[in-house]
Amino acid sequence: MRSAVRTTCALLLVGLGAGAASCASTQKPPSAAASPEEVSRGKVLYDRYCALCHGADAVGYAADNASQLRNSTFLRTATDEFLKLAIDRGRPGTPMSAFGKAHSGPLAHGDIDRIVAYLRSFDPSPLLDVHELRLDGDPERGAATYQEHCAECHGKSGEGKTALSLANPTFLATASNGFIRYAIEHGRPGTPMPAFGKKLTAEQLDDVTLAIRRWARSVQPGAATAGALPSLAQLIVNPSGPKPKFSLRDDRFVAAADVAAALRAGSRIVLLDARPLSDWHRGHIPGAYPMPFYDEVDTILDALPRDGTFIVAYCACPHAASGKVVDALRERGFASSAVLDEGIKVWEDRGYPMKATAAAPAKAAVP
Repeated sequence: MRSAVRTTCALLLVGLGAGAASCASTQKPPSAAASPEEVSRGKVLYDRYCALCHGADAVGYAADNASQLRNSTFLRTATDEFLKLAIDRGRPGTPMSAFGKAHSGPLAHGDIDRIVAYLRSFDPSPLLDVHELRLDGDPERGAATYQEHCAECHGKSGEGKTALSLANPTFLATASNGFIRYAIEHGRPGTPMPAFGKKLTAEQLDDVTLAIRRWARSVQPGAATAGALPSLAQLIVNPSGPKPKFSLRDDRFVAAADVAAALRAGSRIVLLDARPLSDWHRGHIPGAYPMPFYDEVDTILDALPRDGTFIVAYCACPHAASGKVVDALRERGFASSAVLDEGIKVWEDRGYPMKATAAAPAKAAVP
């Protein structure tokens, strides 16, 4: 069935920020150029919270598949609101964490504004007028084109493989059809994302965009209610248990299956969740202590055992954030430390134990 639709979403996006009632409301022009001081402060924040994955100077791919944020074809179509919501809310279900304070992250709204100002400094050009583009296409036909040209990187169902998840509901609730279509047509020069403008017709570009749009679904409003944090006295899991004997890959990585078996056996172990606190609240390995990669491990050193008890850090990257924590531990003499090799996403997919301390908000009604 052919359909002619404007770029605005039929989906209601509630609770993602002031004025973010729908996809249409996120399509605002960039704010006035920030002062050099604000840009400088934004760089400091970016370096602490974003560079680990998105790379120094926003070049991208410092962690697996973390996109290039300084890319001009991205910045010229990404509205300020789109960028702010991505930082604030993250992309639940992906390695992109929620960094906003409302979601138990470390960043206030002003901090997020400064990071966006820093990103804008790479290309201060005015936004391209793509967000009210009218599409005339066939999503059924687009689904076949998607499988042929896009699925290898973005996944058969848009779940993301070596490229971002196009089916992520928060992404689709904040990205206009014009934004998506422009990315397909022009690609992201200098990155693995090619331009399809010469491979696909204008009709096919419309088709694929509408096929991607069909994955959109309702987004839960507001921030989840977070539970209490553990105390340092709870740092050791199974304190009376035996120490596990792990065989490390490259003297650094421990298999998820081995950690799961050690926990089932009641082994004495320390688990550190290196992701932002928002992710820890949403779901973590039972007994894991939150140790975000951007904080200093010195805050917990006095509570860590120095008797050879294994300390295992994990993240979703799957190695960047946890690797940073393990490096810091080893620099301080904790040789019995390791990175969970497959990361928390694989751990969860295998059905290993998880625990959440955040009560999910009520689901919004879609008119």
